[in-house]
Amino acid sequence: MVGRAGGPEERLVPEAGFELETVRVRGLDRDAPWKNLALPVLVPMALGAALRIVDRFRPDVVLGMGGYVMAPAVAAARLRRIPYVLHEKDVRPGLATRYFAARAAAVCITLPGTETRLKNSHVVLTGVPLRDGFAQRTPDVPPRRLLITGGSQGARRLNQAVWSALDTLCARFEEVVHVAGTQGADGIARHQHDRYTGLTFADDMPALMARADLIVSRAGVGTIAEAAAVGLPMVLVPGTFGGGHQEENAAAMVEAGAAIRIADADLTGESLVAAIAGLDEGRLRAMAAASARSGRRDAAQRVLSVIREAMKQ
Repeated sequence: MVGRAGGPEERLVPEAGFELETVRVRGLDRDAPWKNLALPVLVPMALGAALRIVDRFRPDVVLGMGGYVMAPAVAAARLRRIPYVLHEKDVRPGLATRYFAARAAAVCITLPGTETRLKNSHVVLTGVPLRDGFAQRTPDVPPRRLLITGGSQGARRLNQAVWSALDTLCARFEEVVHVAGTQGADGIARHQHDRYTGLTFADDMPALMARADLIVSRAGVGTIAEAAAVGLPMVLVPGTFGGGHQEENAAAMVEAGAAIRIADADLTGESLVAAIAGLDEGRLRAMAAASARSGRRDAAQRVLSVIREAMKQ
C-alpha cells in the first residue's frame, strides 16, 4: 500500500498488518489557492518516489482508490506500462480520477451517474468496499432508534441542530445516538439526557447501524454505503466543502428513493424535526427497501473481479 507521508495511514495500515510505503504529496487546494505554490516542487518529487516504489515492488496491477494520494503511484504505473484500475467513491469524480481515467484498464464506481463523466468505456458499478459487520435488516417502523453522524470529523452545524432539538428528538425516539466528532466533546458534556448517547468517535459503526432504524448524516459516500448495506432510510445533509461534491451523492440517493435531503443552509433543529416528522410509515418502508436495493455488501469482491480482469489484458 502506498499512502501520504504524515497521513493517518501511517498508523492504520501497519496496525492492519500490511506493508506501507509513503510519498510526500499534496492535493490541489481550491479553498486556499496559496497553498498550491509548493506543488511544482512536490509533484516531481512524489513521482520520483513512486517510480522507485513501483520499480522495487514490480506490481502486476495498480489499484488507485481515488483522490490525489493515488496520483504518484498511478502515474508511475502508467509510465512503466503497468495496467491500473481506478475506484471513484463520489458521484462527481475527482480531478485525479478524471485525469487518469482514459487510460485505465477499468474504473470502478460507487453510485450511479459517475459513468457519464468519465472517458473510459469500461466503467463498473461495484460499490465501495466496506469493513465486515454490516448486515441487512428491516428497520422498525415507526423508527424507535435514531443514529446521527457527521462523519469521522463531525459536523458543527449538524451538532448544533441536534442539540437545539434534543428534547423533541428524545421524546420521539426511544434512543438517540449522536456521533459528534472530537469538536463536539464539550457539547456532549453539556447536553445530558436519559435517551441520548453522545460520542466523539465511533469505532464500531456496524454495531451502531445494527441498532438504528433511521440515520441522519452528512452525504459522505462511506456513510451512505454503510447505511445502504444495512438498509436504513436516510436523512442527508450534504456538506458544502470540497466543491460541494456531497450534493451529488445525496441527489443519487434521493433519486433512488432511499433518502430525503436537507440543504446545509436550511438546517436547524426545527427543520430537522419537521423533516423527520414528515416521513410517514409508508414512506419509511419504501425508503428502507430502496436503501437495501442500493447496498452493495459484496463491493470488495466486485472490485477484485475487475482487478483480475485487468491483469488478463
